[in-house]
Order: sequence, then structure tokens, then C-alpha cells
Amino acid sequence: MLAVLIACGPQPAPDTRAADEQAIRDTEAQWSRDAATNKDVERFITYYTEDASVLAPSSPTATGKDAIRATLKPLFASPGFSLSFQTAKVEVARGGDLAYTHGTYTMTLSDAKGNPVNDRGKYVTVYRKQADGKWKSVVDAFNSDLPMPAPAAK
Repeated sequence: MLAVLIACGPQPAPDTRAADEQAIRDTEAQWSRDAATNKDVERFITYYTEDASVLAPSSPTATGKDAIRATLKPLFASPGFSLSFQTAKVEVARGGDLAYTHGTYTMTLSDAKGNPVNDRGKYVTVYRKQADGKWKSVVDAFNSDLPMPAPAAK
């Protein structure tokens, strides 16, 4: 009788973390390829949820796609802009609805004189699984490994 009761009780959800981890790695790889080849801010922000937040260096938090677009558009519009990022770690929550990644990025922009400025740094991205099973970023933070510029002399 006990075996029947156990068998009829609620079953734990299957552990999909390995498949989810691979899906997120694939998503980040495609996101990086899109950034490198398309240089299209509109396509780039499709990887964010509607209520996502971007925590960019030297900028206030940008929440929502309109604010994210406004924050990222000047970067994408910079002559010589390039961006690529590489995932180092993916961790999926046991519940299967949240995950985070961290990794490294390289970015090139042009300064006010048109000279290329090469940046490298690290990022952390928090993902939420969507109703359609796809993963989208809800929080994205990045910062440079390069030293801050010296303050202007007075």
C-alpha cells in the first residue's frame, strides 16, 4: 500500500539543468556573434526581457528596453565599434527558471579624435527562462579590467 501511495504522489520535476546550461551557452555564443557581425542595437536588445536592467560602467542603471537602447546605442554607433564576449561559467538554479553566467569581453570604440580604444573586461548576466523555453537576460552588468584614467590636473 505504501508503494502505491508513493507512486501516486507528486513527482519531482525532471532535472533539466545540463540542457539549460547548454541552451544558455548557445544563446550567449549567438548573442556575441550577432554583436560582432550585425552591430545592430535593435537585434542586440532582443536578448533582454522587457523589464531587464543593464548596469554599464559610468552610467546609471538602465531598466527596460527603451533605457537599454538609449544606453547602448552610442556604443554601437561609434565608428570602429566591435564587441565579443566569451562565457566562462553558467550556473542554472535547481528550479530551472533562473541562471547566471559570467565571462569576459573585448570591445573597441573610437575616442573623440577617432582613434580606436580597446577595452577588455568581465560581465555577469542573470537569465530567466521564458514561457516559450528560451532564456533571456534580466540583469546584465559589465566593467573594464583597464585602469581608470588619471584625473585631470588642476
